[in-house]
Amino acid sequence: VSVLPSSSESFGVAEKIVLLTFISAVILMAILGNLLVMVAVCRDRQLRKIKTNYFIVSLAFADLLVSVLVMPFGAIELVQDNWIYGEMFCLVRTSLDVLLTTASILHLCCISLDRYYAICCQPLVYRNKMTPLRIAVMLGGCWVIPTFISFLPIMQGWNSIGIIDLIQQRQFNKASNSTYCIFMVNKPYAITCSVVAFYIPFLLMVLAYYRIYITAREHAHQIRVLQRAGAPTDGRQHHPDQHSTHRMKTETKAAKTLCIIMGCFCLCWAPFFITNIVDPFINYTVPGKLWTAFLWLGYINSGLNPFLYAFLNKSFRRAFLIILCCGDERYRRPSILGQTVPCSTTTINGSTHVLR
Repeated sequence: VSVLPSSSESFGVAEKIVLLTFISAVILMAILGNLLVMVAVCRDRQLRKIKTNYFIVSLAFADLLVSVLVMPFGAIELVQDNWIYGEMFCLVRTSLDVLLTTASILHLCCISLDRYYAICCQPLVYRNKMTPLRIAVMLGGCWVIPTFISFLPIMQGWNSIGIIDLIQQRQFNKASNSTYCIFMVNKPYAITCSVVAFYIPFLLMVLAYYRIYITAREHAHQIRVLQRAGAPTDGRQHHPDQHSTHRMKTETKAAKTLCIIMGCFCLCWAPFFITNIVDPFINYTVPGKLWTAFLWLGYINSGLNPFLYAFLNKSFRRAFLIILCCGDERYRRPSILGQTVPCSTTTINGSTHVLR
C-alpha cells in the first residue's frame, strides 16, 4: 500500500468541501464501528469464548489505528494540497499506512482460514488446528509480517532505488510552492509489496470461502432433499418445520454473507493493488485523482469491516444494543437453561453451523 503520488491537478473549493465531508464520515464510521466491536468483546463473556472473535478484535484494532493514525493526515494533505509535517514524519506516516492496511488484510485472511476449518472440517480437526498457541502465532504474524514491507524497506529507502530523481521532482510544486508527502515505488518493491499485502491473502480467501460456500450449498441441498422425502435425519425422526429448516436457512445465509464479504473486499482493494503494480510499468502515468480514489476506496474497507464481520452477527448485534442502550434488559441474552443446541451443530463466530 502506498501514499498516492501527487498530481499537478488540484481540487476546486466545491470538490474539497465534498471530499472533506465524505472523508470525515468515513473516518467517523471507522472509529466508532471498530471501537464498538472492541468494547463489545471486552464486556461480553460469551463473545470472548469464541475463537474467531480474537481475530475480529485484532482486526478492529488495526482498522481503528488506520482511521486514527493514517486517514486524518491523508485527508489534511488532500484538502490543503500541501504536506506540512516534514520529511521524517512523511516516512513514518507512510510506513504506518503500509503496516496497518496490510495487517488489516492479513487479519481478513486469518478469519477466512478460521472459518474454513470450523465449517468444512471435522470438529476435532478445528479444535486441533485452532489452539490458543496457533491463534497467538497467527495474530503475531498479522502484525510482524507487514513490518518487513513497511518500516524496514521504507526507512532504508529500498522502494525508491532507481526513481529518486522522479520522486524529488514530484515532492515540490514550484507553481504553488507546495510540498507533498510522496511515496513512489520501484518495480521490485511494487510487486513484492502487492503480492504479500494483497494477492497471497486474496488467493487464500478465495479458496477458503469457495470451500465454505460449496459446503453450505451441499448442506442446504441435503436438507431440502430430506424435507421433500420426509426421511429421518441421522437415524431419528425428522421434523422439517424446526431443526432442519433452521439449518437450511443458516447455511444459505452463511453462503450469501460470504459472497458479500468477498465482494466488498475485492471492490475496496483490487483497484488499488492492480494500479500499484501497473503504474511502475507505464512510467508512473496514472493520474493523481485516480490514485486518490483507489486509495480511499481501500481505506473505506476499514470502516466496512465492523459491519461485515460483526454487525451482521446476531451475538454482536445484541452486545452492541446493550452497550448503546446502557444495559437495557430487553437485549440481555436469554438464559442458557432454556436453550437447546443440537449435537450435530456448532456455534462459530456467534452463528450456528452444521459440521459433517
